[in-house]
Amino acid sequence: MSQAKTLTPAELEQVLGYIAGRSFALRNKALLLTGFWSGMRVGEIASLRVADVVNTDGSIRAEIRLSAEQTKGRHPRTVFLPEKLRLQLQQYMAARGATRPEHPLFVTAGRRAFSANVLTQHFFWLFKRAGIAGASSHTMRRSFITNLAAKGIGVRVLASLAGHRSIAVTQKYIDVNDDMKRNAVELI
Repeated sequence: MSQAKTLTPAELEQVLGYIAGRSFALRNKALLLTGFWSGMRVGEIASLRVADVVNTDGSIRAEIRLSAEQTKGRHPRTVFLPEKLRLQLQQYMAARGATRPEHPLFVTAGRRAFSANVLTQHFFWLFKRAGIAGASSHTMRRSFITNLAAKGIGVRVLASLAGHRSIAVTQKYIDVNDDMKRNAVELI
């Protein structure tokens, strides 16, 4: 089985353009960018509650502390949110309206929490309908790691951000492309 596709900037814009013209555009954009800009697994995103992401004053946290129950390896970890993702989540929460801390952060059209499986299917169909072949729910995570690697972030930092206990696992996520190789040789 091949690995999930990593998105180019143009493909990300293509998916965002598709989302913009559909129902639940703000939620779907926030879902996509949460995966793309935080590197969280789909199960971790599905498990998020309002209190995990939103401070009591309504602002978005700069760091999310995932409990062992929320992670794949059952090891708690901290996820760092870049400013651009915090702004996106702030817009989403403002449009969504007041919710209780224990409510799921992202909800289906039926106002229920996404399960990891339902969210996986949601991303599969989102990419397929946007015309991105080979993309899956793991695309955002691979893109996150690959994009940071292309910017020179070391594999130990990448492993920590991804919640990997082994850098060998992280290295499998990095999709080397011609632009990365061109940039590398220019450093000579």
